[in-house]
Amino acid sequence: MKDIDRSAPVVVELTTTIEATPETLWALHTDVDAWPDWHEGIDKARLSGDFSEGGVFDWETAGMNISSRVLEVRPLRRTVWGGPAHGIDGIHVWTFEPTTGGTVVTTLESWAGAPVEADPEGMRAALEGSLVAWLEALRAAAARCDDRAGTAKP
Repeated sequence: MKDIDRSAPVVVELTTTIEATPETLWALHTDVDAWPDWHEGIDKARLSGDFSEGGVFDWETAGMNISSRVLEVRPLRRTVWGGPAHGIDGIHVWTFEPTTGGTVVTTLESWAGAPVEADPEGMRAALEGSLVAWLEALRAAAARCDDRAGTAKP
């Protein structure tokens, strides 16, 4: 099983429960091309091929162009992706665990590299803010979805 770099200067882990099925959250999470539709912090996103191990997606957030490689996929349960961007080597793990009334979502990310080492506390704050926003955007998108299809209601 792939994991974050636990020795990285910045590691952030956040967990929340979202009132949606794992199927709905998985559909939102793995439809990379649609991320900008429901996450205002993502300007562009394009998946080349399928969301599967070895797949690549390019995306833009906070003025940074990022190319990420999918490292692990356990359908409806876990994804891992990562790659270098602007001197930062990031690894991002997402898990989805069904629970009564919804799904426990955990996002865990590590950042390493010269920019991170130069300002670890500033980078930690930036990453944490980004992940909080992502979870809230996912929560809001799920609330607008049809649980059966994982698609937005008109």
